[in-house]
Amino acid sequence: MDTSLHSSADSESEGLMLSKKKILVVDDEADILEFLSYNLVKEGAKVYTADNGLAAIEIARSKKPDLILLDVMMPEMDGVETCMQLREKPDTKNIIIAFLTARGEDYSQIAGFEAGADDYITKPIKPRVLISRLKALLRRKESTVQTEGNADLKSLKIDRDRYVIVKDDVELNLPKKEFELIALLISVPGKVFTREVILSSVWGEDVVVGDRTIDVHIRKLREKIGSDHIKTIKGVGYKFEE
Repeated sequence: MDTSLHSSADSESEGLMLSKKKILVVDDEADILEFLSYNLVKEGAKVYTADNGLAAIEIARSKKPDLILLDVMMPEMDGVETCMQLREKPDTKNIIIAFLTARGEDYSQIAGFEAGADDYITKPIKPRVLISRLKALLRRKESTVQTEGNADLKSLKIDRDRYVIVKDDVELNLPKKEFELIALLISVPGKVFTREVILSSVWGEDVVVGDRTIDVHIRKLREKIGSDHIKTIKGVGYKFEE
C-alpha cells in the first residue's frame, strides 16, 4: 500500500480540516482498518473502528462521529443496510457517510447513494486523495448554502432542524439527499436549478454521480409530495412550483 501522503505544506492545510474531527472507519479487514486509522490519526483526527455494520451503528450512536467511512461487503450487516439504518435514526441521520469499497459497479454506487451516502469512493485510493475527498465532504457540510429559517409555503412546510417535510398536515421523514434536494428547489420557488448546480449543491463537486442519480431522487420526491410541484425543464434541470 502507498503510505506516502503529501508535502508538509499540503499536510498542514489538510490537517487543519481533519484536526479533532471524529471519524468512524468500518471494514472487516484488520489491515485496512489499521492503514486508514494510521493516516487519519496522522492528520489529527480522532478515529474509531468497527469490523461490521451492527457494531458501527452502536459506535455511531454513542460517539456521534463527524464522518463515517463505510465498506460495502461486511459480515453481520452489509454497508448499504448499515447506511440505511443510520439514516433512519434521528441521532445519526445527519452524519456524513462515505462508502470506501472495492466495488465500483454502477449498480453498487447507485445503491449506495440511494441508501443515503454522501460519497462513494472506490479502492484502491492513495491516502492524499482520500484525505482530500474527506476534507471536501466536511467543508461542504460546514458551508452548505440554505436559506435561513424554515420554509412555509402554501403546499409544503419544511423543517430544516428536523429534516422533515410537512404536506397536508402529514410529516414526511425524507432520506438526507432527498431532503437536501427538495430544500434546494424550495429555497427559490420558480427558479430553474440546472443539473450542474444540483450536483454541486447536494452531492458536491468532488463526488462523481450521473444524471440517473438525480432522476431517481426526483422520482422518489414526486412519489412523496406529488408530481405537480417539481417541474422538469428539458435539457436544463428542475424547478419547484406551488
